[in-house]
Amino acid sequence: MSSVTSLWATLEDQLLPVFSDYRARLADLPVEVKADRTLLTEADVVVQDLIVGAIRELEPGAVVIAEEDERTEPRADVQGSDGRVWVVDPIDGTAEFVRADRVEFCSVVCLLEDWQPAAAFILAPELAAGRRPIVITADAPGREVRVAGKQPEPVREPSGHVSATRSAGEDRTNFDAAARRAGLAVKSRTTSQTIDMVRTALDLSSLTAPALPRFDLFWRRSQKLWDGAAGLCLAKATGLRSCTEEGEELSLNPSFLSAATPVFPSEITGRSEAVDWFLEAMRG
Repeated sequence: MSSVTSLWATLEDQLLPVFSDYRARLADLPVEVKADRTLLTEADVVVQDLIVGAIRELEPGAVVIAEEDERTEPRADVQGSDGRVWVVDPIDGTAEFVRADRVEFCSVVCLLEDWQPAAAFILAPELAAGRRPIVITADAPGREVRVAGKQPEPVREPSGHVSATRSAGEDRTNFDAAARRAGLAVKSRTTSQTIDMVRTALDLSSLTAPALPRFDLFWRRSQKLWDGAAGLCLAKATGLRSCTEEGEELSLNPSFLSAATPVFPSEITGRSEAVDWFLEAMRG
């Protein structure tokens, strides 16, 4: 993993000045609305090119799945891969990024080995108090997570908060009723799905101002691969359970990954007891 660790350091050094530059001139930054109603800016493209370039500097033949690569056909390079695939989301939370008063956005890279999340890099340029950056890295096989280069304290107590962001008009009657009965605070507005998954695995409250609470559970329907891959890696590294609404293991395989836009029908992550509660709640 030494070469991957070196890549993470390179990306941190290269990306932070780019984010600082774009955030300083948001008023002049054109914003497009894509077909899926998410936002696209010049910064997304520039950051993606920088990340993919750094990956290919390390690994010239790298197979890369990136959000802004505008694929419409199946990915033949994935089908021909040995299971080593890089997943890139240049700016997760672009709608937050284009708002000067918001900080919940990040750059995300996840390395899959044998088709499964193995290593992840998450750079949130302004998430820490004083709008300072937070860098999180994960090594799933080694069960190691680093926040700003240090091992975080283990999570011990439930927080009473859950992330259950949703699309407009989505029916969640059973869940909403169960959450109210359990006295849970539910975050339903989408910011960065990756940061919400980080906050499910780790407690960042001491680093942020105002303090962002940890989540006991993360749930999202129709989750795109690049929005969830790094979070799944972090979940593996911290011993959390991830599954579908049916309680089945998430399927990352050549067929799924070779789609132009790989999408999980649903994704739930949390401690086993929290996931069990969710599955029972959904049965209603």
